[in-house]
Amino acid sequence: MRKTRQSRAPVRDARGATQGVLAHTQALLAQILKFTAPADSVVSAYFRSEPKLGHRERGAIAESVFAVLRRKSEFSHDAESGQGPIERRLALLGLWATQGEHACAAYASADEQQWLTHVASIDPSSLAPRVRANLPEWIYARLVQKFGEDEAQQLAVALNRPAPLDCRVNILKMDRDAALAALADSHIDAAPTHYAAHGIRLAGKPALQRLPLFEAGALEVQDEGSQLLCQLVAPRRGEMIVDFCAGAGGKTLALGAMMRSSGRLYAFDVSDKRLAKLKPRLARSGLSNVHPVLIDSENDAKIKRLAGKIDRVLVDAPCSGLGTLRRNPDLKWRQSPQAVEELTVKQASILASAARLVKPGGRLVYATCSLLEAENREIAEAFVAAHDDFVPLDAAEILQSQKIPEAASLTNGPYLELLPHRHATDGFFAAVFERKK
Repeated sequence: MRKTRQSRAPVRDARGATQGVLAHTQALLAQILKFTAPADSVVSAYFRSEPKLGHRERGAIAESVFAVLRRKSEFSHDAESGQGPIERRLALLGLWATQGEHACAAYASADEQQWLTHVASIDPSSLAPRVRANLPEWIYARLVQKFGEDEAQQLAVALNRPAPLDCRVNILKMDRDAALAALADSHIDAAPTHYAAHGIRLAGKPALQRLPLFEAGALEVQDEGSQLLCQLVAPRRGEMIVDFCAGAGGKTLALGAMMRSSGRLYAFDVSDKRLAKLKPRLARSGLSNVHPVLIDSENDAKIKRLAGKIDRVLVDAPCSGLGTLRRNPDLKWRQSPQAVEELTVKQASILASAARLVKPGGRLVYATCSLLEAENREIAEAFVAAHDDFVPLDAAEILQSQKIPEAASLTNGPYLELLPHRHATDGFFAAVFERKK
């Protein structure tokens, strides 16, 4: 199999039968490939229904399933030549890719092993570019239009690799050097992120929840790209800030720490469940300036009462999420052009509503974790055209003022544009505007 890990011993399920791992992988894939719900929630529900599965079995099954989601076009092409249920063939390919050839020998029949050997002999360069990219046709076409085919292929390769584990150091609790030293004392390999000032990248996937650093609120899981968005907002002590689409509050907490828990920071969201997830994180963080606010829409009366009073507003808009495919590979198969078109209408409405909050001389940041121009540049340019009281700011200049290394390499024109194959972050876009005085 192409680009497999080193082979390991066969994984045995709770009853001691290696075949059970294949059966569970096949059954789980049958549910996930309906694409009626996020893959991680389907996986969690499945494992809750199978309490006898051990930790190693769950790991093997989950890794295999997500390998299929990442390489579904390629594996579906390979599976056309096999026999039996398509989910079984895909499960075998996922197990081969993640567990190795020798481990797969314990699951596969003689005919299936022969088929897998045949698949492994296929030259990847013989596949159609879109199949190699493992992207739906409509997404691949848009990326080729923006980047050209060679770079679109490089981007696709990066999107189909698992993301590293990034954390942000809570500077209210300690500095980055102290956090790195504490991680080293816990025998966890970690290094500073290249761009973000308070970021740490960890090797592997350690159990952070059990670490004293995490329990004390000194570390928060947050991609380096997400941290850079907060540095574009660049909040100051004593200011009034709004995180307009706060969700579970990762960026809210980063902004609050940058404000040194001074001023007033509103966390708006339309989902009570998402805001509820912020509460334990907020308690750990030590912040006292954060005010979660449930709103019914972007036109809620609570927003109108703050019109023209806010120093800085971050709009991390709901989007297709295609910049996070390293973490959520199922998104590319669950999204559609029609869904993106509906999202762009919502994004424009949210941005226009959030703009009303900004006081003269204040800053507005529009951000997405999308790779599509329709959700990014086109929204930003339409906003400027419709709001002559706002002017665009240069993202590189803002980051350079904060001594971010190689800040100019993080931008495309005036916009922040982070890409996994260039920057080893999730895909992010951000446009910065200032309201005229």
